[in-house]
Amino acid sequence: MSPPPSGAGDGTSCAPRPPSGPLPIKGRDVTDASSHPAPLPRARRCPLDPPEEYAALRRTDPVSRLAFPDGSAGWLVTRYDDVRTVLTDPRFSARGDLVTSPVASQLRRRDAPAPGMFARMDPPDHTRYRRLLARHFHVRRVRALVPAIERIVADRLDALRRAGPPADLVEIFALPVPTLVICELLGVPYEDRAAFQSWTASMVSVDSTREESDAAVAALAGYVRSLVVAKRGVPAHDLLADLAADGELTDEETANIGLSVLVAGHETTANMLSLGAFALLRHPEELAAFRADPGLTEQAVEELLRYLTIPQFGRERAALEDVVLGGRTLAAGEVVVASLLSANRDPGRFDDPDTLDLRRPSAGHLAFGHGIHQCIGQQLAREQLRAGLRALFTQGPTLRLAVPPEEVPMCEDSLNYGVRRLPVTWGTGR
Repeated sequence: MSPPPSGAGDGTSCAPRPPSGPLPIKGRDVTDASSHPAPLPRARRCPLDPPEEYAALRRTDPVSRLAFPDGSAGWLVTRYDDVRTVLTDPRFSARGDLVTSPVASQLRRRDAPAPGMFARMDPPDHTRYRRLLARHFHVRRVRALVPAIERIVADRLDALRRAGPPADLVEIFALPVPTLVICELLGVPYEDRAAFQSWTASMVSVDSTREESDAAVAALAGYVRSLVVAKRGVPAHDLLADLAADGELTDEETANIGLSVLVAGHETTANMLSLGAFALLRHPEELAAFRADPGLTEQAVEELLRYLTIPQFGRERAALEDVVLGGRTLAAGEVVVASLLSANRDPGRFDDPDTLDLRRPSAGHLAFGHGIHQCIGQQLAREQLRAGLRALFTQGPTLRLAVPPEEVPMCEDSLNYGVRRLPVTWGTGR
């Protein structure tokens, strides 16, 4: 990662914004509608900002041709209103056998999803699974988990203190918190939680080899399947027990739903906890306001979600028929990438969107997606972020970065953007 420009570590904006005129993008002028497809913009001048090309695309080529690493061509959608359209219009499909990733590191086979893997399904299958899950993520049900979330956060904050400065906030705090919360949600027995934590850590660790990560995923899949079988006929009120008792799902469907919840809810929340902490440490005036006003927590979390927007590669959809969007005709079968992080920085929707302002009314941001595939666990994620960030910066030691900000390694190839490690310190030593 190249060092940011001068002033990047003093809490001000990382870099001046690009000029208002069109910018060349990867060897092409975005004003040229007949230009060849270009790869997805990836290079970030500042680790807290999207690639600069998105601002130019929003102005001059908001529905632009996109080159996919499998050799196909599709479309990149960058304006807020157009992104919402792609995510809500039933003429665009999320089916796993129709879409592909815009980045090589995330390429997968275009296969129909396994039973229960509802994120890559369309109605009516998606509707069926989502309906069965909805009651577990209702606001009241999530609020019932708040005491457990707060206990987990307090325990991890104690672990951070015990580790002593310096410490890696990702390893000690940000990764374990959502792992243990998901244990509560799924009903993982206490005696199994250490193994569960070990598998989830290996699954997402930047230090794991591909073989180690695959082995961890296989172990988790086998464990969840065995847990589903064990819970059949046993009274309980966790997600897996309720789904198993419902009688509408097979063991395979129930286990795959559990794995979907684990994968979707673990890395996303962990990355937002650590990246949110990094952003606050980079913006001392906003951090001071956050510390001073407990009532600001909910609004601050929404602004951090908008400003950071960790699903960095967007949401893939396939056109089921020819669709006209932004003056372009998207042909049936073409894959469309709706950029959430570009939409959340669209000045047509948010005033001064490249500034982190914790007092901003950020309602309507697309960090959790939109439409029928909007993240079902968003309220659970919000509660973890509120409890985690509030505890870190008001109940724990006065944290600061233990290394220069440009030395913090970022997760540039992960589906969900974040920091790989976040060295923090406190007290009088460095």
